[in-house]
Amino acid sequence: MRTEVTIDNVPFLLAQDQNIDELKRRIETATQSGGRFVDFVVVGNREVSVLITATSHVVVSVQSVPFDPRDTGDEEQPYGGMFDFDFDGFPLAHEESAPRWRDRR
Repeated sequence: MRTEVTIDNVPFLLAQDQNIDELKRRIETATQSGGRFVDFVVVGNREVSVLITATSHVVVSVQSVPFDPRDTGDEEQPYGGMFDFDFDGFPLAHEESAPRWRDRR
């Protein structure tokens, strides 16, 4: 399962092991207390802290996706970004089959 939380039109994909009911309770508590930061872990095991107030717009949606064993919610084991990309099979820029952004011939 993949859960997306959109806060004031900014989407966040949560790590797969996040407790959604507990996160909803923390968001509700933040709105009732006049506002506070709510922390959660997103895909890539990165912690995000968002200020939630009574005027924040929050949408939670859930979809089925293949399980990713790296997506544990452990901020001590982040992954993602350019260093996590599999470049196998992509031609190098100097190879003839590489895409040309500008053909200067």
